[in-house]
Amino acid sequence: MIQVGDTLPAATLMEFIEVEGNGCSIGPNAVDVKAAAAGKTIAVFALPGAFTPTCSAKHVPGYLEQHAALVAAGVDEIWCLAVNDAFVMGAWARELGTAGKVRMLGDGSADFAKATGLTLDLTARGMGLRSNRYSMLVKNGVVKSLNVEAPAKFEVSDAATLLAQAKGL
Repeated sequence: MIQVGDTLPAATLMEFIEVEGNGCSIGPNAVDVKAAAAGKTIAVFALPGAFTPTCSAKHVPGYLEQHAALVAAGVDEIWCLAVNDAFVMGAWARELGTAGKVRMLGDGSADFAKATGLTLDLTARGMGLRSNRYSMLVKNGVVKSLNVEAPAKFEVSDAATLLAQAKGL
C-alpha cells in the first residue's frame, strides 16, 4: 500500500467536463497523474463509487463546503477519484455542482487503485473491485498525509481532517 513519503504511481485517470450553456462536452480526457500533480499541492479523496449514499451525501459535499478553506491552506486542486467511467463521474459532477471546485476523475479499470494498493473488493455486494475510501494530501507528486478508512467507515477521509493536515504543511 502507498505510504506517506511515496510518489504517486504512474497512472491515467479520465475526466469528462460539460461546457455549461451550449450542451457540448469536452472529453473524456486522459489525465496523466504524474504530470497533473507536478508542482501542485492536491487534496485527493477516493471513494467506492459515484452516486452511492455516503459518497453523495457526505464525502463530496464536505469537500465542496471546505473548498475555499483548502485553497486558503495552500491546496491548488481537489481531486475526487472513483472506480467509475468518466461519463458517470461527469454526470455526478453535474448533479453535485462540483465545477471549478472538485475535479471528478474516473479510474474506470481501477488501475490507480491497484497501483496504490488501496482497493476494496465489493464483489459480494455486486460492485466488483473498487477503491477504498481514503484521502491524501499530495505535494509535487509526493504523499504528505494519508487517511485510509476502515471497512464501511467514514471517519478520517473527510474534508475537515485533510484541511487540518493542509494547515500543518
